[in-house]
Amino acid sequence: MNLLSTAIAAVALSGAVNVVVLSEAAKPRSEGLASPAAVPGTARDSLIVRAPDKIVLPTWSEQIRIREGWLVQRHAMLLDMMRRNRVSMWIVVNEEFHDDPLTQLIAPPRPYTGNRDIFVFIDAGDRLRRVAITGYAEENTARFFESSNEPKPARETIAALVAEHHPATIALAFTGRRGVQRSITYDAYQMIKGALGPENEGKIVPAGPLIEEYCDTRLPEEQAYYTLLVRLTDQITKRALSDEVITPDKTTVGDVRRWLYDAMWASGVRTWFQPDMRVQRKSSGNSTSRGFLAVAPESTVIRRGDVIHLDFGITAMGFDTDWQKMGYVLKPGEADVPAGLKTAMKNTNTLQDVMMQRFSRPGRTAAAVYDSTMSDMKARGINAMIYSHPIGPQGHGLGAGIDFRSAQRDAAELPKTLRLGSYISIELNTTTPIPEWGGQGVAVMMEDDAHLTEQGWKFFHPRQESWYLIGGRPRRVE
Repeated sequence: MNLLSTAIAAVALSGAVNVVVLSEAAKPRSEGLASPAAVPGTARDSLIVRAPDKIVLPTWSEQIRIREGWLVQRHAMLLDMMRRNRVSMWIVVNEEFHDDPLTQLIAPPRPYTGNRDIFVFIDAGDRLRRVAITGYAEENTARFFESSNEPKPARETIAALVAEHHPATIALAFTGRRGVQRSITYDAYQMIKGALGPENEGKIVPAGPLIEEYCDTRLPEEQAYYTLLVRLTDQITKRALSDEVITPDKTTVGDVRRWLYDAMWASGVRTWFQPDMRVQRKSSGNSTSRGFLAVAPESTVIRRGDVIHLDFGITAMGFDTDWQKMGYVLKPGEADVPAGLKTAMKNTNTLQDVMMQRFSRPGRTAAAVYDSTMSDMKARGINAMIYSHPIGPQGHGLGAGIDFRSAQRDAAELPKTLRLGSYISIELNTTTPIPEWGGQGVAVMMEDDAHLTEQGWKFFHPRQESWYLIGGRPRRVE
């Protein structure tokens, strides 16, 4: 990663996050980081990516130090989590060139390049015992695990640990609903079964519930840094939906997508999914994909009068963000969006308020929040759709998702309740008939990251309440 050589000097855990550049030499230059070669036949040659002027991240080494501090706290919480989930021993297996998604969350956030690296957590009665069986000795791993410079074969070590502690259950990541809960490979599973022997094979249980609690539990110290990442996501998004990047009737969807990749490079972050754009246009039908507006082809030229939707997120410091915002391309003579589009955005803001503040509270089931919100929207005459999901270590994280899919699952499945402090992407939309478009419906699709308080969900960064305007005077991005 091309991390900027600056650091956070002051972070306020309540209120705004203050980022102080330590020296003049460390400041990112506002020009000079040009995009790759122009793409023939596009506006690519006019898209110059500058490093952000205000929001910067800690250096990579500082990020590792911070995340290792979080890891100390997470390990201190793990024994209680294992007991709540009836797990006596938990084994996480990392394969060479096929990293387990949990490795960077349960071990120091560094590369693991052994043929097979194994991390074992054991309820030893009076303590949590942590053992690393790695292909190579690594000094930093030994700070968190018992880790031999001359490790014995994994089968032998696992068998010895089981014989010593006699665990009632041995949890592995298999048969889970989500990828991070079913990540163990067939060969690793077979190796562990062989090490346990037939007499212990029946003790193997799915680690899914433990993995969910571990991944969905946030530390107070993480919040300021996640807020910083959300602010950076918002800054890049606003620049993408502005005259800095988009020239009406010239710039394509592909141009904007490539600009986003280069903006992330300049900011020292990467993305966990391919940024998408959707274009709604008067008198043009809205094609759909699996019930949602379809993503616009990269060749689509952005025209005046278009409604633009951007779905974008970044990855850094062991976290993902997820962000969706709306822009409007002004037509000649326009200084603002039509009144109908203002109503459309207000409807989506109303949906956010109702779901987040009126019905969401710690301990309520996600399905109850969904059902209550949709009933409220029906009474208001708002055509709404909700598909919010947990976020944090994974963009599509584990925990209670407030969406139409979870609300429709088998009633026999244990209902998921909202957990105090959890992070979520408030992802939803409303579709509103627009008089200026002859009654054609326009979907205002929003996504904002939030955390759960006793009073409901609270945004990490203020939501969008007015349209981002494109094709007028350049807008200053704060």
